[in-house]
Amino acid sequence: MKKALQRLAIPALHLLPPEAAHAVALRALRLGLAPGNGPVSTHRLASTLAGLTLPNPIGLAAGFDKNAVAIGPLLKAGFGFIEVGAATPHAQPGNPRPRLFRLTPDGAVINRFGFNNQGVRAISARLSRSRSGIAGLNLGANKNSNNRTADFAKVLTSAGPYIDFATVNVSSPNTERLRDLQGKAALKVLLSGVMEARATLPRPIPVFLKIAPDLDSQALEDIVDVVMETGISGIIATNTTLARDGLDSAFANEVGGLSGQPLFEKSTRILAQLSVLTKGKLPLIGVGGVSNAAQAFAKIRAGASAIQLYTALVYQGIGLAAEIALGLDDLLKQHGYSNITEAVGTGRKGFL
Repeated sequence: MKKALQRLAIPALHLLPPEAAHAVALRALRLGLAPGNGPVSTHRLASTLAGLTLPNPIGLAAGFDKNAVAIGPLLKAGFGFIEVGAATPHAQPGNPRPRLFRLTPDGAVINRFGFNNQGVRAISARLSRSRSGIAGLNLGANKNSNNRTADFAKVLTSAGPYIDFATVNVSSPNTERLRDLQGKAALKVLLSGVMEARATLPRPIPVFLKIAPDLDSQALEDIVDVVMETGISGIIATNTTLARDGLDSAFANEVGGLSGQPLFEKSTRILAQLSVLTKGKLPLIGVGGVSNAAQAFAKIRAGASAIQLYTALVYQGIGLAAEIALGLDDLLKQHGYSNITEAVGTGRKGFL
């Protein structure tokens, strides 16, 4: 019944401006008006990622639940893990509206939110409540901060006791000069500070680095060097892109980060390159353009140990997580894999 209502709701939501529709979707989740039987799990799907025991490898990317207001319902919606935020030390409104655009002909979205959130104190209070499932937090920096590098450590220090993992987000294109922190020297300082903050937490948690898809080979090599040196747990590849190749939508030239189907090939190539550079020894999370089980399987074969979704939910609904997990289980079975870990990186040459 809920699945049928969800499919009816998507066209209705698309009659609203995108940001208003997003708010309605979050409210519906909090009211229990969405699929909610818990994460799909089988012996083929269950795995361990940087010490996290995942019931399945399908996660929710940061940005959907910026302020951690629907953690419980999201963990019941089929995801193996979720990521909330990004959170910054202080609340900030983000960029002026409109700042979210559906590119329906392209199966894509452009956003220029600019880290709008209620601040780490409010978000941490929600994360501190008991829950069943794995929830992480995307760490961000305030737009007007005098020391953005320190902001990431501040957020981790505040929220760290209440989360299962953290993601350092230096790859959003919507905060001016944020991506400059991906440079080798700046990144080393940033990640070293974050890892120092991690060492003060009551328990060690995995820390991931989320990178942009608009990086050349040398930049990827530099990032891998810094990640290995600083002890970061893994890399999330990738965030949104600034590229606009081959788009058909009237909103194609809007400023911001592009996500969804046009990002799939580009982000998967980055993923495969990282898999080679790390020699398969560092956990990778694939995100960008995944809308079905076949694409999730392709990310895994390119080198991902887990997947994250966001934009596809705009077009297919929150129940997509469970559908992809079930479809992925079938694909693993068809290809003779007894567990997802056996498939990781087996097809990366096809994306190089």
